[in-house]
Amino acid sequence: MGIKRGTTLAAAVIAVALAATACGPNDDKAADYVKPAGADSYQAPAADGAPAAKPAGKLAIGDNAQLGSVLADGAGLTLYRFDKDTAKPSKSNCDGDCAKTWPVVPAGDVTAAAGMDPALLGEVVRSDGTKQLTVAGWPAYRFNKDAKAGDVNGQGVGGVWFAFAPDGKKAAKAAPGAGAPAEAGAGLSVAKDPKLGDHIVDGKGMTVYRFKPDTAWPMESKCTGDCVAKWPVVPPVDKANAKGITERNYLVLDRPDGKKQQTVDCWPVYTFTGDKKPGDINGQGVGGTWYAVSPDGKLITVQ
Repeated sequence: MGIKRGTTLAAAVIAVALAATACGPNDDKAADYVKPAGADSYQAPAADGAPAAKPAGKLAIGDNAQLGSVLADGAGLTLYRFDKDTAKPSKSNCDGDCAKTWPVVPAGDVTAAAGMDPALLGEVVRSDGTKQLTVAGWPAYRFNKDAKAGDVNGQGVGGVWFAFAPDGKKAAKAAPGAGAPAEAGAGLSVAKDPKLGDHIVDGKGMTVYRFKPDTAWPMESKCTGDCVAKWPVVPPVDKANAKGITERNYLVLDRPDGKKQQTVDCWPVYTFTGDKKPGDINGQGVGGTWYAVSPDGKLITVQ
């Protein structure tokens, strides 16, 4: 009994240490369960006892108000994919403590949902020799904080976990008038300006900024109320749509106002309503607190 309690305490200390360095780790397993600021429902993995793998049965397609069509198992529990896995070739990079928080969905005893292409279903052999269900090549998981059918508590965790759409992509509701769901976010890339040099722009080519009073640890935005009306937050962007930008601590901030905001190396990023066309840098240096962002997430303070 004494040994078990000591082990549990040690594991708890480790979990706290990991949380305290959430915006600095390069270790994949630590980053797997980074807690985005404000995400109080998220907790570190359990210290002992990985959950038993449960067969998926006949898959189902649910409808979520924010995400649109979401793929679920036969019990209605949401299925997720992990950005650190690969689909071509299929490979799972979630083991150990990660797999306790994100139980794998075993291959076998599974059939496609009505209206879903059965050819999308496959399997991958994990490092422990077991077989895991794949959807469009991506290994499938559940989230141990989803308690009932329809829960999507794992959506966006750590900026790397996303619910499956029925086609194997990330679930994302189509914009009005759009023909099909798109991957989350409009994209970020790098532009070159004669004055600023290389700097981050959004999917429309508009300059992206940082606010000096913000903090990276804890991840926190000091721009609220009227400030956000003038400096709109950059919404979550899939890493696959971020070209030339650091992948270190590329996380999503859950703001107190309910908005989700993209961060780059843990720093919240924004655009500026005073920029009217791509290439404008009217926000640069405003108030001595707003500056364009370099591809590695640092402030560009040149005036």
